[in-house]
Amino acid sequence: MNGIEQITARIQQDSQAEIDAMLAEARARAAQAAEDARAQAQAVGDEVVAQGKKAAAEREDRMASTAQMECRKAVLAAKQEVIEEAFQLAHKKLLDLPREEYVALLAGLAVQASTTGREKLIFSSPDRAQVGKAVVIAANEKLAKAVAPKLPEEVSASKAGALLDKVVTGASAVLNGTGMLTLAEETRPMDGGFILSDGAVEVNCTFDTLIRLQRGALAGEVAKVLFE
Repeated sequence: MNGIEQITARIQQDSQAEIDAMLAEARARAAQAAEDARAQAQAVGDEVVAQGKKAAAEREDRMASTAQMECRKAVLAAKQEVIEEAFQLAHKKLLDLPREEYVALLAGLAVQASTTGREKLIFSSPDRAQVGKAVVIAANEKLAKAVAPKLPEEVSASKAGALLDKVVTGASAVLNGTGMLTLAEETRPMDGGFILSDGAVEVNCTFDTLIRLQRGALAGEVAKVLFE
């Protein structure tokens, strides 16, 4: 091999070595890049999975919270419905009272509501016909007795004493201007109770109104009885 051939061979060897080194470096860089890409992809994948798990947990919490809220609403609505039924039942029981108890109840209400003892009692048409007069008489007796002097028991125990007691009671009522409630000719649609009328001033003693006014004060007690 002459000198030129040797030089040429040497150049080829050096070039091949350089090419091999460049290829080796390129392969190493490619391998590193692939490894970096895999690591990055794994990191991204892990983050996506973590975010997905977090989002799923948050969604589950929201759904559970919403379910609990809806459950509380349903329970509250059911309780309110039961309480409403209790008040409706109370209203019905008032209407179903025996006649004597019903008259006594309305007479007591009239006495409590009366301020002059000379008002008119307005009933529903059925109540006016069935208990109106009895309620007025009973209420007037209560109002009269409230202002009448108390006779000694030994006097009022006899028949004559009982008659004297009635006379004294009636006279006291007249002197005090009380015990003169009257039954109004007018009737109005109502479901139990009455309206006490004194000209332009009226006191609503219907069962619907009385129960509604007492509901706020009694609802808590009713709930305790029903749900404890």
